[in-house]
Amino acid sequence: MSRITLTYRAATLASYFALLALLLNWFTWIDPPERTPISLVLILTAVPLLFPLRGLLHGRLYTHAWTSFLALPYFILGVDAVAAGTEPTWLGWAAIVSSTILFTATVGYTRCRGRELRAAGE
Repeated sequence: MSRITLTYRAATLASYFALLALLLNWFTWIDPPERTPISLVLILTAVPLLFPLRGLLHGRLYTHAWTSFLALPYFILGVDAVAAGTEPTWLGWAAIVSSTILFTATVGYTRCRGRELRAAGE
């Protein structure tokens, strides 16, 4: 694997775990929901992030590809939190940044690793 591919993979894992930690802390300690049970919010937000965990840790190309699509709802969640103007807005900005990095890194890893595998097969 090239250095660029490893950089994309490291960025993917770092942003993935940052987003997961952000969601868990956001909805349990920092700003828990008032009318909705915390467990329901965590099931709807954090559990979908657990599905690609094994494939990301093993560096599977297909898992990285579909995880890029999984990052988009979290971007929308962050934009909604910032646009609503509810305090603290930094949580929304953190979700926007981490989901954007996750999306970019997974797409970059998929492109670079796909090219490497194609070149090795030829």
